[in-house]
Amino acid sequence: MIGTILVCLLVWPLCAQEESYPDQYERIYVPTPQEVVDEMLKFAQVGPNDVLYDLGCGDGRIVISAARLGARGVGIDITPERIQESNENAKAAGVTDRVTFINSDFFQVDVSPATVVALYLLPVTMDKLLPKLRRELKPGTRIVSHNYQFSEWKPDKEMQLDGRILYLWTVPPRDSGSNSQKKN
Repeated sequence: MIGTILVCLLVWPLCAQEESYPDQYERIYVPTPQEVVDEMLKFAQVGPNDVLYDLGCGDGRIVISAARLGARGVGIDITPERIQESNENAKAAGVTDRVTFINSDFFQVDVSPATVVALYLLPVTMDKLLPKLRRELKPGTRIVSHNYQFSEWKPDKEMQLDGRILYLWTVPPRDSGSNSQKKN
C-alpha cells in the first residue's frame, strides 16, 4: 500500500502536466561515454576543417573533443545548467577559442554552417528533426548518431561498439534525385 502511494506521488506530477510531459521526456539528459564520443568522431572523420554541431550537447563533451581534434564546435542545449557546465568544461580543456555553446531549442537554431552534426537523441526527436536537417544542411555534411536512427532515412554506415551502435549519414547532392534519404 505504501509503495503504491509512493508511486502515485512520484508519477502524479508527470500526469498532471500531460501536455508538457512528452517534451520533458524527449529532453532526458544521458551523457555519451567518452570512449563512444571518441569513436563517433573517428567514424565521422572529424578533422581541423570541420564545424561540428552537437544538438542537445549536454555537458559539451562531443564539442570539446572535436575541438581537441582541431575542429570548431557549436553545442546547443535548451537547459541553462548544461550550457554553463559546457562552458566550464571547455575552459578547463583550454578550447574556448574553438567552441560556442548556445542555450536554445535546437529546432530554432540555424545549423547550416555544420559540416558534421552529432546526435544522441530519442527516435521521436530524430524524426522530428529530419525535415530541418534536410532543409538546412549542405550536401556532403555528415550526421553521426549514437544508438538511434531516423525511421525514414537509412544510414550509409553502421558500426557496432560494445553493445552500442553508431550510425552515419552523408547529405546527398540536392539535384541528384537520390533515394538515399527515403525509407528503404
